[in-house]
Amino acid sequence: MSNIIGLINYGIAGNIHSIKKAIEKAGGVVKVINTKEELESVEKLVIPGVGSFRDAMQELQKSGLLDALKVAATTKPTLGICLGMQILSTLGFEYGKTKGLALINAEVKPMVVDAKVPHMGFNKIDVVKSNRLLNGLESEEFYFMHSYEVVNYTNIVALTEYEGHKFVSSLQQNNLYGVQFHPEKSREAGIKLFKNFIEL
Repeated sequence: MSNIIGLINYGIAGNIHSIKKAIEKAGGVVKVINTKEELESVEKLVIPGVGSFRDAMQELQKSGLLDALKVAATTKPTLGICLGMQILSTLGFEYGKTKGLALINAEVKPMVVDAKVPHMGFNKIDVVKSNRLLNGLESEEFYFMHSYEVVNYTNIVALTEYEGHKFVSSLQQNNLYGVQFHPEKSREAGIKLFKNFIEL
């Protein structure tokens, strides 16, 4: 069976091109998804994300992808990247309260840390529960750029420390995977992560 990865395009994810290139470099075949009908032709999903929680949910609604994506993500291996991970949550608090995809019981809140926000640059991940996505990446550094964090207590796979503050940098629930960092900007470690995702 061909293992095609559907990359969700919902208007605001400006990093789609670099994610596509990184997945292809890892050996994956990518199809950019613009309509709900196209969701049926792929085996896995990647939800990218740059921008705000509210804008992301509005754009998904506008594009007609919202409900179909909710359904597809319950059965297909799905990877949410940065904001793409955050919108898997029940609720976001960026520019007011916004309902997320509600696929993972979590909330997205501003990072409260005695340091500069956004948290930006390379940082280590501390894998607290091993899984196939992060296999072999336990001591790697990844590239982060975010001001909000996912608050979740049950699906945590990795934590990252920023100036004494620990936040969720990766989570997993069944076929759903999320990373707060940007694998597409994380050099070889990021390519390895996409390779792991392809092989799931």
